[in-house]
Amino acid sequence: MIVWLNGTFGSGKTTTARLLQTALPARLFDAEHVGYLLESIMGDLPHRDFKEFPAWRALTVATARHVLDHAGGTLVVPQSVLQREYWTELMDGFAAHGIPVHAYTLHTDRDAFTHRVEHDADEPGARQWRLDHRDAYETALKDWLADATTVVDNTRATPEAIAARITADVRNRGTA
Repeated sequence: MIVWLNGTFGSGKTTTARLLQTALPARLFDAEHVGYLLESIMGDLPHRDFKEFPAWRALTVATARHVLDHAGGTLVVPQSVLQREYWTELMDGFAAHGIPVHAYTLHTDRDAFTHRVEHDADEPGARQWRLDHRDAYETALKDWLADATTVVDNTRATPEAIAARITADVRNRGTA
C-alpha cells in the first residue's frame, strides 16, 4: 500500500511522512531522489521540473512496486504532483500493479503557508521557489486535486495531529 502526501511545496509533507513512518509503520519513499537521479543523467534536456520526464513517473511506479514486492508493508510518498496528467499516469501505474494508494493533500491557508515559508530555518533557500508555486497549487486544488485526494487542512494543526488523523483514516479503511 502507498500513502501519498500531496500539497504545495512547504506544506509539511516530509515532516508528516516521517511521523507516519513510525505511526503506521511504513517506509519513506522520497520520489525526489528518482528525480535527482534523472537530473544527473539527462538534466541537459529542456525541462522546468523533473516530473516532466516520463521516466520519472515510470521509475517512481516501478521503484515503489519493487520495494513493496521485496519488503512488503506500506510506503509513504511525500511528493507534490500538481499536473493532473502526471497524477493520472502515476495512479494508473500503481493500479496496474494492484497497489492501493491512499492519497492526501496537506492544505494550509495562504497566510499561514506564507508565514511558515518565511520563517523556515530548515530550507531557507527554497523560500522564493515555494512562494512562486503557490498559485499553481491552488489552481490544481480547485481544478482536480480536491476530487482526487483527501484534503487535510493543517493550517492550525500540528504535524503530529495530522499524522494521527491520516493514520486513523488509513486504519479505518482496513488496509494498515
